[in-house]
Parts: sequence; structure tokens; C-alpha cells
Amino acid sequence: QIQPYLPAGLPMRGRSRIGLRCLDGQNGGGTARWNVSLPVTVKVYARALVASTPLAAGTLLTQAQLATAEIDIAAEPGAVFSDAASLLGRTLSRPVAAGEAVRNTSLSKRQWFAAGDTVTVRVSGPGYAVASEGQALMAGLEGQVVKIRFENGRIVSGRAVGDRRVEVLL
Repeated sequence: QIQPYLPAGLPMRGRSRIGLRCLDGQNGGGTARWNVSLPVTVKVYARALVASTPLAAGTLLTQAQLATAEIDIAAEPGAVFSDAASLLGRTLSRPVAAGEAVRNTSLSKRQWFAAGDTVTVRVSGPGYAVASEGQALMAGLEGQVVKIRFENGRIVSGRAVGDRRVEVLL
């Protein structure tokens, strides 16, 4: 009797592995137990934004440089985009070939604020949200953890999520 399984910690799309193990022999059946792992490629097709021409690193994205195509979104790491508005004005951190998806890993991180700027800090949890202002102790790069000092001297860490905005999740 053969049992298929997904090895722990491996992605279930793109290049991955599946496992097969023999269950005979576990109950004194006399046959040897075995376990093998096989490579698999799982493709996921969806419409996403791609580069309409080859784009160099440092390119500021415009509508004319983007097209929509059905691609294998699991072929490479990184999230793809379907809404051009979320890419317009963003800068590429690496070159993107024509027809290749513009992924979040291809984009430079936006700097939402500089060290010393006054920022709004939003703390939220189940059933509540509180906002206050504080001073950024470091530059706020998109999605990065930053430290903020409140007027009373207390320092908290949160994630830079927008223009002069930090979010702390409890």
C-alpha cells in the first residue's frame, strides 16, 4: 500500500516535491518499508501584468510599458500584479524581459518617510484601533520594521505601510 504526502515546509506550487511511502511492512507483513521523494512542477495560470518591452533596472514604470497576459504565476517567487495603478510610478530594482511578469520582488522598496519625520502610528487588535503620532527613529521603507518614539519617550516597533504611516499589530 502506497501513501502519497506533501513534505513539510515545501511550497505547493512551482518547483516542489511530493513524497511516496510504503505502508506494507509496518504491521509485520515482512516487506521492506520505503520512502521516496519525487520532483514535481505545479503551474498556476492567471492574468497578470507583464513588461511590454524589455525594461532596465531603475526604470520608472508607466502604463505604456505594461501589458496583461496569461502567465504561470508560480514559475518564480514573488507576487504578481493585476492592477496597473499599483505599479505606476514604481521603480524597478532589476531588469525585466518583455513578456515577463512584473513581480513585487522586481520593485524597489518605496521610502514612506525619513528619520526624524512625524508619523501616524496605528495600533490595532481584535475589536479596537488606536492612532497617535510619534517621531520616526529611522527611514520608513515599504514593509520594513521601524522604531518610533512617542512624546513620552516610549519606543515601539511597527511596519511602514504608507506615507508617514506605521502600523503596530498586537
